[in-house]
Amino acid sequence: MSTPEVGTAEDAGTPVSSATGRPLTKRGEATRRRLLEAAETVFAAQGYHEASIVRITERAGIGLGTFYLYFDSKQSIFEALVIDLNRRVRHSMSEAMAGASSRLEAERAGFAGFFRFTAAHPALYRVVREAEFVSPEMLRLHYTRIVEGYEAGLRAAQQVGDVDRMLDPTVTAWALMGTGELVGMRFLLWERDADGRPPAELDAEVFDGLMRFIDNALAPRAGREGTAS
Repeated sequence: MSTPEVGTAEDAGTPVSSATGRPLTKRGEATRRRLLEAAETVFAAQGYHEASIVRITERAGIGLGTFYLYFDSKQSIFEALVIDLNRRVRHSMSEAMAGASSRLEAERAGFAGFFRFTAAHPALYRVVREAEFVSPEMLRLHYTRIVEGYEAGLRAAQQVGDVDRMLDPTVTAWALMGTGELVGMRFLLWERDADGRPPAELDAEVFDGLMRFIDNALAPRAGREGTAS
Protein backbone atom coordinates (compact mmCIF):
# COMPACT_ATOMS: atom_id res chain seq x y z
CA MET A 1 0.00 0.00 0.00
CA SER A 2 1.18 3.50 -0.76
CA THR A 3 -0.54 6.60 0.52
CA PRO A 4 -0.51 10.39 0.26
CA GLU A 5 0.80 12.27 3.25
CA VAL A 6 -0.67 15.73 2.68
CA GLY A 7 -3.99 17.26 1.74
CA THR A 8 -5.20 19.49 4.58
CA ALA A 9 -3.69 21.88 7.08
CA GLU A 10 -4.00 19.13 9.64
CA ASP A 11 -2.16 16.68 7.39
CA ALA A 12 0.59 19.25 7.04
CA GLY A 13 0.96 19.41 10.82
CA THR A 14 -1.07 22.55 11.58
CA PRO A 15 -4.26 21.58 13.43
CA VAL A 16 -6.96 24.23 13.41
CA SER A 17 -10.15 24.80 15.37
CA SER A 18 -13.22 23.58 13.48
CA ALA A 19 -15.19 26.25 15.31
CA THR A 20 -12.96 29.26 14.58
CA GLY A 21 -10.70 28.11 11.74
CA ARG A 22 -7.67 29.42 13.62
CA PRO A 23 -4.42 27.52 14.25
CA LEU A 24 -4.21 25.95 17.70
CA THR A 25 -1.61 26.47 20.39
CA LYS A 26 0.28 23.45 21.73
CA ARG A 27 -2.14 23.35 24.64
CA GLY A 28 -5.07 23.64 22.26
CA GLU A 29 -3.70 20.81 20.14
CA ALA A 30 -3.52 18.59 23.23
CA THR A 31 -7.10 19.41 24.19
CA ARG A 32 -8.33 18.76 20.67
CA ARG A 33 -6.47 15.45 20.65
CA ARG A 34 -8.19 14.41 23.90
CA LEU A 35 -11.57 15.23 22.38
CA LEU A 36 -10.81 13.21 19.24
CA GLU A 37 -9.61 10.23 21.28
CA ALA A 38 -12.78 10.39 23.37
CA ALA A 39 -14.91 10.69 20.23
CA GLU A 40 -13.20 7.64 18.73
CA THR A 41 -14.19 5.58 21.78
CA VAL A 42 -17.72 6.95 22.07
CA PHE A 43 -18.63 6.71 18.39
CA ALA A 44 -17.21 3.18 18.18
CA ALA A 45 -19.13 1.99 21.24
CA GLN A 46 -22.44 3.80 20.73
CA GLY A 47 -22.64 4.76 17.08
CA TYR A 48 -23.15 8.25 15.75
CA HIS A 49 -26.82 8.66 16.59
CA GLU A 50 -26.57 7.40 20.16
CA ALA A 51 -23.38 9.30 20.90
CA SER A 52 -23.60 12.79 22.34
CA ILE A 53 -21.31 15.75 22.89
CA VAL A 54 -21.86 15.37 26.64
CA ARG A 55 -20.61 11.76 26.55
CA ILE A 56 -17.59 12.80 24.50
CA THR A 57 -16.64 15.63 26.86
CA GLU A 58 -17.18 13.43 29.92
CA ARG A 59 -14.92 10.78 28.40
CA ALA A 60 -12.29 13.42 27.62
CA GLY A 61 -12.59 15.05 31.04
CA ILE A 62 -13.21 18.40 29.38
CA GLY A 63 -15.97 20.93 30.07
CA LEU A 64 -18.90 21.14 27.68
CA GLY A 65 -18.22 24.81 26.96
CA THR A 66 -14.63 24.03 26.01
CA PHE A 67 -15.85 21.61 23.33
CA TYR A 68 -17.28 24.49 21.32
CA LEU A 69 -13.89 26.18 21.14
CA TYR A 70 -12.79 23.30 18.92
CA PHE A 71 -15.89 21.91 17.22
CA ASP A 72 -19.26 23.49 16.49
CA SER A 73 -21.37 20.30 16.49
CA LYS A 74 -21.38 16.54 16.89
CA GLN A 75 -21.12 16.19 13.12
CA SER A 76 -18.07 18.44 12.96
CA ILE A 77 -16.14 16.29 15.46
CA PHE A 78 -17.29 13.15 13.67
CA GLU A 79 -15.96 14.49 10.38
CA ALA A 80 -12.72 15.58 12.04
CA LEU A 81 -12.38 12.07 13.46
CA VAL A 82 -12.74 10.49 10.00
CA ILE A 83 -9.94 12.76 8.72
CA ASP A 84 -7.82 12.05 11.78
CA LEU A 85 -8.19 8.26 11.50
CA ASN A 86 -7.47 8.48 7.78
CA ARG A 87 -4.30 10.49 8.39
CA ARG A 88 -3.09 8.09 11.06
CA VAL A 89 -3.76 4.90 9.12
CA ARG A 90 -1.97 6.35 6.06
CA HIS A 91 0.95 7.29 8.26
CA SER A 92 1.06 3.78 9.71
CA MET A 93 1.21 2.28 6.23
CA SER A 94 3.74 4.75 4.85
CA GLU A 95 6.00 4.38 7.88
CA ALA A 96 5.92 0.59 7.54
CA MET A 97 6.82 0.79 3.84
CA ALA A 98 9.86 2.99 4.31
CA GLY A 99 12.95 1.26 2.96
CA ALA A 100 11.15 -1.47 1.00
CA SER A 101 13.34 -2.64 -1.89
CA SER A 102 10.55 -3.79 -4.23
CA ARG A 103 6.85 -3.22 -4.78
CA LEU A 104 5.89 -6.65 -3.48
CA GLU A 105 7.98 -6.06 -0.35
CA ALA A 106 6.30 -2.66 0.01
CA GLU A 107 2.85 -4.29 -0.30
CA ARG A 108 3.66 -6.72 2.49
CA ALA A 109 4.96 -3.95 4.75
CA GLY A 110 2.07 -1.62 3.93
CA PHE A 111 -0.58 -4.22 4.68
CA ALA A 112 1.21 -5.10 7.91
CA GLY A 113 1.07 -1.43 8.91
CA PHE A 114 -2.62 -1.26 8.02
CA PHE A 115 -3.49 -4.32 10.08
CA ARG A 116 -1.47 -3.10 13.07
CA PHE A 117 -3.39 0.14 13.04
CA THR A 118 -6.81 -1.42 12.64
CA ALA A 119 -6.12 -3.96 15.40
CA ALA A 120 -5.32 -1.06 17.73
CA HIS A 121 -8.11 1.18 16.40
CA PRO A 122 -11.15 -0.97 15.49
CA ALA A 123 -13.21 2.23 15.58
CA LEU A 124 -11.90 2.89 12.08
CA TYR A 125 -14.38 0.38 10.68
CA ARG A 126 -17.50 1.63 12.42
CA VAL A 127 -16.71 5.32 12.00
CA VAL A 128 -15.96 4.99 8.29
CA ARG A 129 -19.05 2.91 7.63
CA GLU A 130 -21.29 5.32 9.50
CA ALA A 131 -19.82 8.13 7.43
CA GLU A 132 -21.76 6.72 4.47
CA PHE A 133 -24.94 8.00 6.11
CA VAL A 134 -23.66 10.80 8.36
CA SER A 135 -21.26 12.51 5.96
CA PRO A 136 -20.91 10.79 2.56
CA GLU A 137 -18.31 13.29 1.41
CA MET A 138 -16.06 12.20 4.29
CA LEU A 139 -16.47 8.56 3.28
CA ARG A 140 -15.37 9.40 -0.24
CA LEU A 141 -12.48 11.53 1.04
CA HIS A 142 -11.25 8.69 3.25
CA TYR A 143 -11.06 6.17 0.43
CA THR A 144 -9.83 8.49 -2.32
CA ARG A 145 -6.95 9.78 -0.21
CA ILE A 146 -5.74 6.23 0.22
CA VAL A 147 -6.31 5.20 -3.39
CA GLU A 148 -4.62 8.24 -4.95
CA GLY A 149 -1.28 7.39 -3.39
CA TYR A 150 -1.80 3.69 -3.90
CA GLU A 151 -2.44 4.17 -7.62
CA ALA A 152 0.64 6.35 -8.01
CA GLY A 153 2.78 3.70 -6.33
CA LEU A 154 1.47 0.98 -8.63
CA ARG A 155 2.13 3.08 -11.73
CA ALA A 156 5.70 3.72 -10.62
CA ALA A 157 6.21 0.01 -9.93
CA GLN A 158 4.92 -0.86 -13.40
CA GLN A 159 7.46 1.46 -14.97
CA VAL A 160 10.36 -0.43 -13.37
CA GLY A 161 8.84 -3.87 -13.97
CA ASP A 162 7.89 -4.71 -10.37
CA VAL A 163 4.18 -5.05 -11.17
CA ASP A 164 2.35 -6.61 -14.12
CA ARG A 165 2.16 -3.83 -16.74
CA MET A 166 -1.21 -5.03 -18.02
CA LEU A 167 -3.02 -4.27 -14.75
CA ASP A 168 -5.09 -1.13 -14.59
CA PRO A 169 -3.59 0.82 -11.64
CA THR A 170 -6.89 2.45 -10.62
CA VAL A 171 -8.90 -0.77 -10.61
CA THR A 172 -6.05 -2.62 -8.91
CA ALA A 173 -5.72 0.01 -6.18
CA TRP A 174 -9.43 -0.13 -5.33
CA ALA A 175 -9.45 -3.94 -5.46
CA LEU A 176 -6.47 -4.32 -3.12
CA MET A 177 -7.78 -1.71 -0.70
CA GLY A 178 -11.12 -3.52 -0.54
CA THR A 179 -9.36 -6.84 -0.02
CA GLY A 180 -7.36 -5.52 2.91
CA GLU A 181 -10.37 -3.88 4.51
CA LEU A 182 -12.56 -6.99 4.35
CA VAL A 183 -9.80 -9.33 5.53
CA GLY A 184 -9.25 -7.02 8.49
CA MET A 185 -12.97 -6.95 9.21
CA ARG A 186 -13.27 -10.73 9.14
CA PHE A 187 -10.11 -11.66 11.04
CA LEU A 188 -9.63 -8.67 13.36
CA LEU A 189 -13.01 -7.04 13.96
CA TRP A 190 -15.15 -10.17 14.04
CA GLU A 191 -12.66 -12.68 15.46
CA ARG A 192 -12.88 -13.49 19.18
CA ASP A 193 -11.04 -15.91 21.46
CA ALA A 194 -12.69 -18.21 24.01
CA ASP A 195 -13.00 -15.28 26.43
CA GLY A 196 -14.59 -13.03 23.84
CA ARG A 197 -11.52 -10.85 23.32
CA PRO A 198 -10.48 -9.60 19.87
CA PRO A 199 -7.00 -10.47 18.54
CA ALA A 200 -4.16 -8.03 19.11
CA GLU A 201 -2.84 -8.68 15.61
CA LEU A 202 -3.74 -10.49 12.41
CA ASP A 203 -3.05 -14.21 12.49
CA ALA A 204 0.25 -14.94 10.72
CA GLU A 205 -1.26 -17.68 8.53
CA VAL A 206 -4.06 -15.38 7.41
CA PHE A 207 -1.53 -12.65 6.61
CA ASP A 208 0.72 -15.02 4.66
CA GLY A 209 -2.28 -16.35 2.71
CA LEU A 210 -3.32 -12.82 1.81
CA MET A 211 0.18 -11.91 0.69
CA ARG A 212 0.44 -14.99 -1.54
CA PHE A 213 -2.78 -13.87 -3.20
CA ILE A 214 -1.46 -10.31 -3.66
CA ASP A 215 1.94 -11.49 -4.91
CA ASN A 216 0.22 -13.67 -7.52
CA ALA A 217 -2.07 -10.81 -8.54
CA LEU A 218 0.68 -8.21 -8.98
CA ALA A 219 3.73 -10.15 -10.12
CA PRO A 220 4.88 -9.47 -13.70
CA ARG A 221 3.86 -12.13 -16.21
CA ALA A 222 6.45 -13.50 -18.64
CA GLY A 223 5.77 -12.53 -22.23
CA ARG A 224 3.52 -9.57 -21.41
CA GLU A 225 4.50 -6.18 -22.76
CA GLY A 226 3.05 -2.69 -22.64
CA THR A 227 1.29 -0.78 -19.90
CA ALA A 228 -2.40 -0.66 -19.12
CA SER A 229 -3.99 2.62 -20.13
